[in-house]
Amino acid sequence: MPNVDTWLKPLPQGLYCEPGGFFIDPSRVVDRAVITHAHSDHARPGHRSVLATAETLALMRARMGSKRAGGAQQALAYGETVTIGGVHLWLQPAGHVLGSAQVAMEYRGNRVVVSGDYKRTPDPTCAPFEPVACDVFVTEATFGLPVFRHPPPEMEIARLLDSVALFPGRTHVVGCYSLGKCQRLIALLRRMGWDAPIWLHPALIAMCAVYEARGVRLGDLRPVADTGDLAGAIVLAPPGSAVPQAVKPVAVAASGWMRIRQRARSSGAELPLIVSDHADWAELSATIDETGAQEVWVTHGWEAPLIHAIGQRGIRGRALRLVGYGDEDGEAMEGRA
Repeated sequence: MPNVDTWLKPLPQGLYCEPGGFFIDPSRVVDRAVITHAHSDHARPGHRSVLATAETLALMRARMGSKRAGGAQQALAYGETVTIGGVHLWLQPAGHVLGSAQVAMEYRGNRVVVSGDYKRTPDPTCAPFEPVACDVFVTEATFGLPVFRHPPPEMEIARLLDSVALFPGRTHVVGCYSLGKCQRLIALLRRMGWDAPIWLHPALIAMCAVYEARGVRLGDLRPVADTGDLAGAIVLAPPGSAVPQAVKPVAVAASGWMRIRQRARSSGAELPLIVSDHADWAELSATIDETGAQEVWVTHGWEAPLIHAIGQRGIRGRALRLVGYGDEDGEAMEGRA
């Protein structure tokens, strides 16, 4: 049985499957790419061919345009298997954003699973993470420090709604990224009973439209340009964006980094909410155990603490130090700054 590192290799372009001739989430333009999800730090424009879930391809086309999302585009459903150069490949849900997937590969007796970015907390806007038994698990470590323990997101949304009730004459402007965080916050607000319109900065509208087209119901959404009075309203906007119509705005930030007080202060948020789309320390550890992998490769984030912790449990760890990840959702590499 050959070692995995004889056929799966970290190269400057990204993680390369040599017998299959494809890269996973390459940071540079390549001939053949397998994409885990549509965040711009994992899904780059201009690849000659792209394989991903139908949802990821739809999001890529909405962001980049049809031609730039891949010269040839192949949609693969969760659990559907293809064989490329003798490598059996399939996609499993990653629970990160709509269409996000883990890439599972079998080749000459080895099974490797590349997680992409993932979370374990239930999210009504995307399919939940499904652990896959494997020999080698390739994981992120965005929140790979013991200090990171994400609270239930419903508790954080309750804090937002309490603030809206306390300050009914002010506009709560929630800074969030256009893909994933925005739609998750909307869904959480709806589940917590907020049936009023949710106002959107124009930069967030296109991704919400893709979610709606894929069957994710988000309720009454309105562009902020359509109103002159946002008193008592909840507005979602890209972090740092101005909302001229806001009345005595309450700045809100939703991120896993809000766990760190210094980060919360530097964000300028009056109301920091700990809502993350990545696994926390306990979830990273539990996921590794669920896969049964005896070897774990870490793509990006806090590699060393996670590798040390799993080493104490007899699991071999390896830091790949892949570059270029963490630009999209404002979480993945902030901790290294």
